[in-house]
Amino acid sequence: MALVTADWSPMGDAFYRKTELYAMSWSSKFDISNHLVAAAPYGGPLALMQDISRHEKVSASVRPKVSIFTASGNEICSFLWKSGRVIHLAWSLAEDLLFVQDDGQVLTYDIFGSYKGTCTLGNEVKTTKAAEARTFSCLSHTGLAVMTSALRFMVTTNLSKHRAMNYPEPPALCAPPSCWAACYQDRRAILIVASAHDLFLLEPGNVTLVTPPGLSVPVNCYLDASVSFNGKLLALYTDSGHIWMGHTTLKEKIGEFETRNPMRPVQLEWCDNVDGSVPAVVAMWDEMLLVAGPKRDLQIQYPLDSPSYLVPEMDGVRVLNITAHDFLHRVPDSCVEVFRIGSMAPGALLLEASKEYEAGSQKADEYLREIREKSGLEHAVEQCITTAAYEYEPTTQKALLRAASFGKCFLQAYRPENFVEMCRTLRLLNALRDYTVGLPLSYTQLQQLTVTVLVDRLVQRRMFPLAIRVCELLHLPERQGRSRVLEHWACYKVMTMKAEDEERLPKLIHERLGDTTGISYEEVAARATDMGRTELAVRLLDYEARAEKQVPLLMRLKRWELALLKAIESGDTDLVYMVIVDLKGVLNQTDFYFTLRKYPVARNLQLKDLESQISALNDAATEFSKAKNDFAAKATEEQFRLLRQQKQHSQKLGLDLLHLSLHATILKLLRSGHVAIAERFVRDHRLPDRRWWWLKVEALAYLGDWQELEKFSKSKKSPIGYQPFVDACLKHGNRFEARKYIHKLPPEQKVKGCLATGELEMAIDTASERKSEDDLALILSRLPSSIEPRVNDKLEALRNQLGRR
Repeated sequence: MALVTADWSPMGDAFYRKTELYAMSWSSKFDISNHLVAAAPYGGPLALMQDISRHEKVSASVRPKVSIFTASGNEICSFLWKSGRVIHLAWSLAEDLLFVQDDGQVLTYDIFGSYKGTCTLGNEVKTTKAAEARTFSCLSHTGLAVMTSALRFMVTTNLSKHRAMNYPEPPALCAPPSCWAACYQDRRAILIVASAHDLFLLEPGNVTLVTPPGLSVPVNCYLDASVSFNGKLLALYTDSGHIWMGHTTLKEKIGEFETRNPMRPVQLEWCDNVDGSVPAVVAMWDEMLLVAGPKRDLQIQYPLDSPSYLVPEMDGVRVLNITAHDFLHRVPDSCVEVFRIGSMAPGALLLEASKEYEAGSQKADEYLREIREKSGLEHAVEQCITTAAYEYEPTTQKALLRAASFGKCFLQAYRPENFVEMCRTLRLLNALRDYTVGLPLSYTQLQQLTVTVLVDRLVQRRMFPLAIRVCELLHLPERQGRSRVLEHWACYKVMTMKAEDEERLPKLIHERLGDTTGISYEEVAARATDMGRTELAVRLLDYEARAEKQVPLLMRLKRWELALLKAIESGDTDLVYMVIVDLKGVLNQTDFYFTLRKYPVARNLQLKDLESQISALNDAATEFSKAKNDFAAKATEEQFRLLRQQKQHSQKLGLDLLHLSLHATILKLLRSGHVAIAERFVRDHRLPDRRWWWLKVEALAYLGDWQELEKFSKSKKSPIGYQPFVDACLKHGNRFEARKYIHKLPPEQKVKGCLATGELEMAIDTASERKSEDDLALILSRLPSSIEPRVNDKLEALRNQLGRR
């Protein structure tokens, strides 16, 4: 194991190191200084776009080339840009590439260069043209701030909503600001705009002139501004070469550093820490990288051999140039304690003991005795395990884990879960950092990103085998892990399938997927349907074991007979009736009868229902004859006409949809006040209870008898659920009554019911309890134009809870 501290640089009580992640493979292809560069956080992909304005020898009419790479420099794709002038290039939190054009359009592409969609920032930006843009993170979305050539600011906190907000103009802003930045805090976007020596804080509907507290020298001009990764800290670079560090509220100062360099840096970024210590600021010029601390004497300088680009991360800064990709970060405290020269920390002693043991020296026992005298053996084991997480070199990781394994042998009650979990995690991280994968996540970033999101990103990169191995390594549940990856793989194969592969693809997919728990062939078939590949979808549905998933999609594909056959094979009479009803609606009478003749089970089911309803209809006519009013006589005549028709149909084939006419008859009885007749009719002839409930709910809502409807809902447990109660109340214009039945709905229906009745807050609470992303998507699609602040807070909390993907 090489000297671990060789690349450490001290800065006060802390140490910083620049770890080489990759030697880039594009060194002969690109000059970063002539490109727009965007790098996604969490070790994400890199995008480079030729900046024609920086190429002196290239005509402005030439289409710029866009190239997307992994973090290790492997090219994923490249294409020529065929749209408008791009002023800003960035990655969203979902790793979509955003092209912000000067006409206010934001074009979205995936990691493979496929177009996904366009959002526009409004006519004002289109007319006046956008001059500059900044992206920022806001909860689970990516926000965008744009400054137009008219020096007006437009901000959107969610690009998917296609809605931008005008921000107030800083007073007396006659020229482009010397610098500006955007961040998100307290559920709103904030802009920090500098105009020479004035600094303005822009919020929705408010402009505030602010002065950073504690500046030691007068400021003639602010040259650059940078917001930290978490959006809480702000760094300002002044014309005197001072870096002011403080909070984005501009009410509290953290520190100030004098660089003695009045030139504007090429880039200014925060080198964030996650352990609560004061972070540093990284300023980059053409030939130097400066790490500045909060005090005047705290600094580290690194020479630069070529143009570079800084990528802020939550626990450091990635430094990208044409030859190398490095990670600059503060050395964690556990690493300092273990590896610092002369350290007597328990972890350092245990590491030395392990080395001596492997060398066959008795000094190992002396080190162990010293650790035990301090009662620190268990702490030493944990310290070695924790330190291994922050090391990038596998040999160092192994040495630390061997030391931890050696130490835990002397602990009687030590639980090995942490050790085993760390071994798995390091194996995962090393696999991700491999040059062929190019995903250089740190341990801290992985903890923040979560394994579920990591698997999603591997699937997005089409690294399906690796995603499956990750699921198996970390023992993820089938439905959340392997099954989900295989389903995505199958959908991808369907999307990329060639015409000649349509015959063998269903078999290939079934061989790979088999009967794995959680696999839905219906989802894959639905993807094929969306792409217009009907025959492929039908073949895939043959492997779907659940008829309730299989039959509806076959009906959507207009394969009525196949749907009927599958419904009959399932033994589910409800599915059979569902297909029959749809068949009657799409086929003429002759074809309908001919089709049912081929399926005795369906015919017999319909005959059985028909016989009971014909008998009921005869009795209904008798009841009508007893009703001494014009309505009864008229209704009787109508029912006898229907009866004659049904008897004729029964003799021919024994089928019809008589129950539709029967429903209309019962509704007429109820609406006319003949409730007793209707109830006796239903009871004596044993009509299904579900039908009676549905009809009575509809009739009471039609009459506006809300008190009776509520009483009816409490008479016993509803066999049709309580969604029909809500629908009937809404249908007849009474939201207040509909809200009485919301709490009785099952959880999967409650959010929809709450939104239909205007109970947005209850919908948000229900979605939060269910932790459902589908519920959140439904709420976002039906948001009203204005929301109360208290309800908006709950909505943002729900987004934060579910939106880390």
